[in-house]
Amino acid sequence: MDLIWTIASALVTLGILVAFHEYGHFWVARRCGVKVLRFSIGFGTPLWRRRDSEGTEYTVAAIPLGGYVRMLDEREGNVDPSEAHRAFNRQPVWNRIAIVSAGPVANFLLAILVFWGLFLSGERGLVPVVDSVVPESPAYFAGVEPGQEITEVDGRATPTVNALSFRLLERLGDTGYIELAVRYPGSDVEYRSNAPIDRWLAGSEVPNPILGLGIELEFPPLLPIVDSVVAGEPAEAAGFLPGDRVMSADGTAMPLWSDWVDYVRARPGQTLEVVVAREGVQRQLSVTTARKVAEGEVIGSVGMAVRPPEIPESSLRNFERGPVEALLAALQRTLDLVLFTFESIVKMIQGLISTANLSGPITIAQVAASSAESGWQSWLGFLALLSISLGALNLLPIPVLDGGHLLFYLIEALTGRPVPERVQGLGYQMGLIMVMSLMAFALYNDFSRL
Repeated sequence: MDLIWTIASALVTLGILVAFHEYGHFWVARRCGVKVLRFSIGFGTPLWRRRDSEGTEYTVAAIPLGGYVRMLDEREGNVDPSEAHRAFNRQPVWNRIAIVSAGPVANFLLAILVFWGLFLSGERGLVPVVDSVVPESPAYFAGVEPGQEITEVDGRATPTVNALSFRLLERLGDTGYIELAVRYPGSDVEYRSNAPIDRWLAGSEVPNPILGLGIELEFPPLLPIVDSVVAGEPAEAAGFLPGDRVMSADGTAMPLWSDWVDYVRARPGQTLEVVVAREGVQRQLSVTTARKVAEGEVIGSVGMAVRPPEIPESSLRNFERGPVEALLAALQRTLDLVLFTFESIVKMIQGLISTANLSGPITIAQVAASSAESGWQSWLGFLALLSISLGALNLLPIPVLDGGHLLFYLIEALTGRPVPERVQGLGYQMGLIMVMSLMAFALYNDFSRL
């Protein structure tokens, strides 16, 4: 069932993104007078098809990893002279630029629309209050103290933990200083200081910018309370139920969820005698941990999820926005994420961000399923983020991507003559090799995480 849910979540998520992207090309092409021959979601053998009155064939194909809009084009076959004016290659260069740009723009518009709806429905987040500071860390040298709220990073407001994380992620791989603004609870006085960094977290495969700064934030303790058990896994076989609180294992007390996780991971294939509290009564359960491989290490696993802690209202910050304010916030959030995506790509090329952060369809499917399980707001946020990534990546100046076509057409617009077909053909071959290599590397990263 989990596999079916993961696949279904991925298909819905990718299907929406691809449909919006290709519809952008389709909509602008139609308005430029270009005849569209096929609008396809997916590649390969069509599973469903129909044709409209203008001769456009709509299909859903078997391989759901993209889509395409096929337009009338004299370079791809004979064109009836009566329809030559509707061929893509006959269009003025600025029409072709508009058609090619429309796909990524549609992805950005989708993200803006999603963020607008989320902001209109209300936004809340945890206030970033410092719990502890690691000695000799960037935060330590900046003079950050426990109990302070981090209000700004580099002059940008950080009202929530998510906002703080994003502002810090923008500085991955940088050298210099991170400017911090902090204040004590109940005070309006802000203190500003600089946290020194040198190729900050460069090469880290799973960068945690808050911990990387040397800060532990105040969070309610994550208690070892079972939220759910995975069907067919040891926890279910042992009789664990949602709501159980793990009190001890083999006589060792388990005050926090992290204690329980560490204990299980260190004992692959071993039988544990566990005491749980259930409805005020303590019960003893025996569970034999499964042996699993994670990051090249054999670890123990029982197949259960933790119940999220209850967060007091005093630790939360709520945002209520009207239609105009929500739209402006959606535009700003989308712009920030677009710029962040391009900056991250540049840093990855420079070696300042680990290429292990590249993800392929397997990781996307897993995150889509996880976000969908967390609620519609979480899934919509992931959809918007992925839509921005798809739009930005398609704008890279690599032949076979939209950005590669744009590069050729912009050269044509500036020089007044098209790039020679031979040069374009060579570029597409090189671009295809680059894209396929990138996809293979992303898949490798996906499998290495399993």
